[in-house]
Order: sequence, then structure tokens, then C-alpha cells
Amino acid sequence: MKLSSLIEQIKMKAKNLGKKVVLPETEDERVIQAAAQLISEGIVKVVLVGNEDEIKASAEKCGVSVEGAEIYNPKKFDQMDDFVHELFKLREKKGMTLEKARKLLEHDNLYFGAMLVKKEYVVGMVAGSNSPTADVLRAAIHIVGTKPGLKTVSSSMIMITKTPEYGQDGILIFGDCGVIPKPTAEQLADIAVSSAEKARSLANISDPKVALLSFSTYGSASSDDVTRVQEAAEILKSRNVDFKFGGELQFDAAVVPSVSAKKAPNSEIKGEANVLIFPDLGAGNIGYKIAQRLAKAEALGPLIQGLAKPIHDLSRGCSVEDIVNVAAITAVESEL
Repeated sequence: MKLSSLIEQIKMKAKNLGKKVVLPETEDERVIQAAAQLISEGIVKVVLVGNEDEIKASAEKCGVSVEGAEIYNPKKFDQMDDFVHELFKLREKKGMTLEKARKLLEHDNLYFGAMLVKKEYVVGMVAGSNSPTADVLRAAIHIVGTKPGLKTVSSSMIMITKTPEYGQDGILIFGDCGVIPKPTAEQLADIAVSSAEKARSLANISDPKVALLSFSTYGSASSDDVTRVQEAAEILKSRNVDFKFGGELQFDAAVVPSVSAKKAPNSEIKGEANVLIFPDLGAGNIGYKIAQRLAKAEALGPLIQGLAKPIHDLSRGCSVEDIVNVAAITAVESEL
């Protein structure tokens, strides 16, 4: 399968769902163009944040129309008092006041957009084209929070390789590739759970087989880093997760059945991993870029995971098509 085919499948699912997704960064012309494309193709119902006249003027300048989008201006929003009290309740123990909450919601479109998600005006948010990742995740964590049973927000990549003998017909999930520099054992377990869910929801992998990667295979080496991965595997066992997993495993023992038979004969995944959990961000980031550049693999992501509702972060170098694709992903993930 090619990445373009997978994205088309996701777009078709999104069209059938008819969900509302908010794009809060309307000062970015790419967002306006993406909104117009999402509307014209019927992929999602678009909600924009900002001054209506300014948004329409920007659309006209770009030569597109955002007719059909709902537009919320935080400074004129008639339910703002409700939003302010909600944010105050959520963050009161962290020093939030009603005054601070109002200022944030009226002047920070990321917080306002996240509150639209929290209060179910929309199913999700796509942002980051004009904001640092830290700002997007801060608003998401402060307002939406993490999924029940998880404490970790992380990311994963959908990798589509030219080697169908690996993963599921060449498709694998890599995590975490963009958020947590050195995850704890509990965070690694959370990343595994979220990445397995991503495999099912977006990559059509019905039977996730998760490998917790290391430079050691079942005790062949020892270090604090190996122990951390071993502890993550024990945490997954204690949670009775609904997917197969193995670890700690070296990469070859994770994805090559003949190597697994020698190095890890009792492994539940038997060298057939389709979800790879890297021990730290350095390994994950380097790993997916090696696959991209040397093996010509196609990559979709990093995609944020672990939040109670779908909020996705874009690269500031993203294209209009990237925004469209991630909006479709957001709509599909809202059904989980």
C-alpha cells in the first residue's frame, strides 16, 4: 500500500462521519486554504476561530471560499462565561483565577479551540502550523487531559515500507518519535497502549503485535536502560492489555521470525512485530528518519496520542495538504 492510498481511505471514512473539527490558527493562510479544501471536498465540517471579517478577507486574498464554515470569535462568544468557569475549575489548584481564565480564552485561540473540544462543540482540533508544539500540547493537556487509564501524551508514526514481509504488508507503527525524550517504564507502557490503538484505528492493523525495543533481548545485556524496558513489559502484563507484545527485544528479534526463534523462542510476537516502541526519543526519531531516507519508506506523522479527545499538532513547515490530512485523521479518531 502507498501512503496516498491510506490517506484516501482515511478521508473517505471522515466524509462518512460528517464530524466537526476546529482549526484555530486562522491568521495562517495555509489554514484558510485547508479549510476551503475540507469544505469543498466534504471531508469534515469546519469550525474556525477568529474575527469573521478578517477570516473572510483572508480567504478572498487566497482566492478561496470558507462559506459553510462555522466561525467563533472568542471576544464575542455568548457562552464565554461557561468556558471561563470550566477552565477555572480545571486549573484552580494550579493557580488559575477567573480573570486569568477569561484572558486566556479570549486571547489564545489554542485554549479556546481546546475548550470547544472539551465542551463537545467539535470532536477535535488541528493546530501547530503557527504555534510551537509545546503550546499546542499545553492547551490540550490543561483542558482535555489524558485518556482514562493513561498518564502520557506521546506520538507515533505510521510507516509504509517497500518490504511487505515486515509488519503488516510493510506497514508499521513507530512510537514515540516526537514528544518524550526519555520515557519512564510507565510512560513506555502508555506509549505501547496508545500506539497499538493507533495501529487499529488508522493503519488497518487489526492484530497489533507490539515490540518494546532495546539493545538487549530478554536479558542478553544489562543496564538501567534495559531495566526500564523490562519494567515496561511487566507493567503491560499487569494491565492485561488486549494486544500481543514482547520485550525487551532487539530490532531483528522483533521483526525477523528466524532471528526471534533463536534469540527469543518464547516471544509472544514471534518476530512479527508491527508496532515498534523505541526506548527513547533519540532512537525513535533517528529510526524513522533512517527508514525514510535509506529505505524510501513513507511516513505519516508524528501523530499525537494519549489525549482524552483528538487534538493534533502540525509542523510549522506543514503544507495545506498536511492540514487537510490531519483534519481527516482527527475526525476518524473521534470515533474511538
